[in-house]
Amino acid sequence: MKFLSPAKVNLHLEILKKRSDGYHEIQTLLHRVDLSDEVEICLRGRDVRLTTEGEAIPGGRENLVWRAAQALLQEAGVRAGLHIRLKKRIPVAAGLGGGSSNAATVLMGLNDLLQAGLGAERLMALGARIGADVPFFIFQKPALARGIGERLAAVHLPGPLWFLMAVPPFRISTAWVYKTHDRLLPKKGKHTNLKRSYRCFADLLPILQNDLESVVLPKHPQIGRIKEKLFARGALGTLMSGSGPAVFGLFSARKEAEGAEKTMDLPKGWQAIITQGI
Repeated sequence: MKFLSPAKVNLHLEILKKRSDGYHEIQTLLHRVDLSDEVEICLRGRDVRLTTEGEAIPGGRENLVWRAAQALLQEAGVRAGLHIRLKKRIPVAAGLGGGSSNAATVLMGLNDLLQAGLGAERLMALGARIGADVPFFIFQKPALARGIGERLAAVHLPGPLWFLMAVPPFRISTAWVYKTHDRLLPKKGKHTNLKRSYRCFADLLPILQNDLESVVLPKHPQIGRIKEKLFARGALGTLMSGSGPAVFGLFSARKEAEGAEKTMDLPKGWQAIITQGI
């Protein structure tokens, strides 16, 4: 069986504090987009085997997909061999949640394929043990996430939301971003009072914020320059997603995003992607 595995953007990301277990308390506003990887799951063989196409990613036990498959089989009490084929379209390690989405897709897809009967809450609890963003992709709605990202509440967003993403050829270590943030900005004052409903763009735009930009942009000023270009070409707002380095411009219509893309003149190696919120 084949499944689509969508990317996400963070419309808001605040780092509240570092916990004693090494994780960070956050609050973030998450939205899935229709930029998707493709996951194919076949019952075959005796072991879990993973093959990949597209951008190079780790295989075997280092991949969240492999870990998700093993976790689902164990939770369901099923012994089965699997061949999972993963076709990557979402840029890897760019702040777009591709790995977490892939893991969530395997949990849901394998649950259906095996008719294991695990409910969404049980799948989300299982996903939280694999990665902080995994429960969100099982939740399948725009969400306000708190804790380490596992406490989710549905959010109404205006729509449709269109995004022009700009993805550089370099990648940034998430561990480095958080470690540097802890060193430079260890204390957080008052946090933003995020709502559960944003009826129009005028409501949404003031909360576009990513605390991790304060770490990434000084080291990679070209990201800031791309944000300025997006604004100059009509974006309603711009933001880095997650720990970066992908950034997006927010538009209210596809034709506006397409018009901006035609004149962006990105640096060599950068990729432009137009995608819609789902």
